[in-house]
Amino acid sequence: MPHLTLEYSANLGKSGALGAAHPELDFNQLCQSLAHCLIEQQEDGKQIYPTGGVRVRALAAKHYCIANSIDDGGFVHGTLKIGAGRSEAVKKATGDALFAVLKQHFAALYLQSGLALSLEIIEVNEAGSWKHNNLHARFR
Repeated sequence: MPHLTLEYSANLGKSGALGAAHPELDFNQLCQSLAHCLIEQQEDGKQIYPTGGVRVRALAAKHYCIANSIDDGGFVHGTLKIGAGRSEAVKKATGDALFAVLKQHFAALYLQSGLALSLEIIEVNEAGSWKHNNLHARFR
């Protein structure tokens, strides 16, 4: 971990009405930027989240309703799952940094259309999580 999942209204994708009008809304680039943001998080000069555990994915919601079915609105919701035990300060700093990346990425669209951006952090207890991963060893 951490694993960040973005859910977004399909109209923000390249083939969607808002996405076609805003080619800067590149979700591949956004995933890269958010992954870099997670990797760069530090506490006491040490990396907080192991590089080999970072996952960022973006999933388009094909079926959705925004407010009263407005056509020129979109949403992006991020859910960050992290292992339990991080301090409140670390969680806040992580959330603030990720949300700043999201806001920057969608700044132009936000000024022109209805847009809802949100982010939540969920702590996952190790007792309820199973993993089989050889990526960590590659980044040590």
